[in-house]
Amino acid sequence: MWLFYIFAALLLIQSLLSLRGGLRYLSYFRRETRGEPADFAPFATVFVPCRGLDQNLSDNLTALFAQDYPAYEIIFVSDSADDPALEVVGEVAARPAGGENAEAVGGASPVRRVRAVVAGAAVDEGQKVHNLRAAVGEAGAASEVFVFVDTDARPQPRWLRSLVAPLVDEKIGAATGYRWFVPGGGGPASHLRSVWNASIASALGEDARRNFCWGGSTAIRRETFERLKVRDEWRGTLSDDFALTTILRRAGLGVKFVPACLTATHEDCSWRELFEFSTRQLKITRVYAPNLWLIVLVSNLLFCLVFFGGLAHALARVLAGQSFAAPLVIVAALFVLGSCKSALRLRAVSIPLSAGGAGPRAGDWLAHLLLWPLASALFAGNALAAAGSRRIRWRGIGYELKSPRETVIIPRAPASRDVESSTD
Repeated sequence: MWLFYIFAALLLIQSLLSLRGGLRYLSYFRRETRGEPADFAPFATVFVPCRGLDQNLSDNLTALFAQDYPAYEIIFVSDSADDPALEVVGEVAARPAGGENAEAVGGASPVRRVRAVVAGAAVDEGQKVHNLRAAVGEAGAASEVFVFVDTDARPQPRWLRSLVAPLVDEKIGAATGYRWFVPGGGGPASHLRSVWNASIASALGEDARRNFCWGGSTAIRRETFERLKVRDEWRGTLSDDFALTTILRRAGLGVKFVPACLTATHEDCSWRELFEFSTRQLKITRVYAPNLWLIVLVSNLLFCLVFFGGLAHALARVLAGQSFAAPLVIVAALFVLGSCKSALRLRAVSIPLSAGGAGPRAGDWLAHLLLWPLASALFAGNALAAAGSRRIRWRGIGYELKSPRETVIIPRAPASRDVESSTD
């Protein structure tokens, strides 16, 4: 039992450090969302890879057409001309110029050009990467900034301006946001996914050297993209964002995390979709960032051992008629510290989310305060599953991840008119 108490002491110290990190996270959000972004808004190309129908796809795409930005173009790209997502693109693009945001941008749409590119089927790389590699060659000559966004994201009106603005500093390699799951129906699986994902969101912060790109909301200068030969470096990869992060770090360039670009994903999921999504993320992490995967595995196994093991130990002592105060106090302390960290994180993200009309509701607060131990257990299970397999399924396509630069495609299913599992 002394080993249990040693591990408990280590975990309590880690929890206190994590709570301090939560305070810094909230401070960073408050500081970064105060005032206006830098006055840097050159012509930009927004690349949108598509495959299948995401939940609320029409609303998500409408938000892309209604950005408060001087001028930009949007290039949608899919592997097939029959992709039903392209039909939705056509419907949204055909609506009156400017839409609800017309008044904010001077009465006319800032979107100068909309294109749909058919990339065809990938052969030896991820389909999303294949699509992006085909799309970047279609950018207009006037474009100075490349922006990448996923179809499951619903950016707020000033998302594009806020994401591009940090690139005024040429020492910044890229600017990024991150996703925040907003459950619609409020089911337990959807809430647990939001809590699970929240811990990754809080890994981003002030230190540009430690931040990573999220492919669903990233901006990079075109000159930087081409100088670093990102299109060629993407060849053979599955994860566009992990690969881009590696390229930038190798070049000594940082990644600026922009809290105002924390982007809502309005989706629900089943338990199967939750396990599929979360395990896929850890399998990708194991291949592209094995040291990070190992940290996730060890830290979450340690938490499960102490927290759930402490509960079991306390119950065993109750049944044996013995004192159970010590293990119960440890478990209670861990729970309170973790809930305080969750509250700080949720308070921070509520600043940009509320600006976009997606602020946390009472049910969201309850889930984040109570479900985080289950999210940790899920992380441990995901990491263990990743230790035994490098095969994933993503938007109807099976992959085996041989290495960061070698992706094998397993026989595929066509893009469906039904809702696809969209998150990456």
